Amino acid sequence: MPSHILHIGNRALDASLSGGIPSPPPSASGDATMLLKVKDDDDPSKSLLVSSSFEDNKIMPIKPLLSRASSFTTTNNNSSMCAPYFYQKRRRRAASEDSLPSISNGTDRRSSFGHDVRHVASETFLLTRLGLKMLTYLGVGYKWITRFLALGCYAVLLLPGFLQVGYYYFFSSQIRRSIVYGDKPRNRLDLYLPKSNNGLKPVVGFVTGGAWIIGYKAWGSLLGQQLSERDIIVACIDYRNFPQGTISDMVTDASQGISFVCNNIQEYGGDPNRIYLMGQSAGAHIAACAIVEQAIKEAGEGESTSWSLSQIKAYFGLSGG
Repeated sequence: MPSHILHIGNRALDASLSGGIPSPPPSASGDATMLLKVKDDDDPSKSLLVSSSFEDNKIMPIKPLLSRASSFTTTNNNSSMCAPYFYQKRRRRAASEDSLPSISNGTDRRSSFGHDVRHVASETFLLTRLGLKMLTYLGVGYKWITRFLALGCYAVLLLPGFLQVGYYYFFSSQIRRSIVYGDKPRNRLDLYLPKSNNGLKPVVGFVTGGAWIIGYKAWGSLLGQQLSERDIIVACIDYRNFPQGTISDMVTDASQGISFVCNNIQEYGGDPNRIYLMGQSAGAHIAACAIVEQAIKEAGEGESTSWSLSQIKAYFGLSGG
């Protein structure tokens, strides 16, 4: 079989065809395209694939499909391509291309994070400026802001004292916390006992304040600490708050707490003949109402009572209504 060589530029095309230059396939109309393997004149051991078209029974060369850098090596025995070499180079190229998006993605994330921080800072500044402008429109001036800041500093300075009292309330062995005096929610009281137990001690029943909505027996821990150090027993009486209960419910709870103190305080070392009642703010109002209600009951005919006004030596109303 004769070997026909067709020179394309500085490369030789080894057609290795029988019967001369190949004719276009019968099914082709006008022109057709075929792939041919080209030997490189510079390096005969390498070959390239080119696409050639048939036009009027002439082979028209087109640019190579693969560059010389990625051409296939051939062996002396046959002209087959060395696939492992090609795939190895392609994997290296793909790996290098894949590494570029990851670097760009990291840069994009850092840029996006910086943009978000700047956006948040600008929005915060805008809201602060608009808030101050609104306060000026409402008549809140420089003096109001400075007084508010002074009040905040005052609260911070009081914080160590609150922490000390809180530690005493939760960890002192002289406190009997949450003694049950009734069957309703929050029918509890705390007893602050003196360290010495020589003889019966005078007793103060204390009804805490809290605007009828936030009252709690622990609010009297500082008073209980101070008076118990002076050999006085303090009973801080808790009660239901609004909306858990109405004013009548609060008065009923306080009355039951006072009744418990009058009838059971001797078991804790208190003197039942020296009981004093004290209330502060809303607690002063509730305690006063409890006294009035008890007086009405005692004045009625056949009204049963669990404690008597004669057991109360004095009543102290602090900043009450």
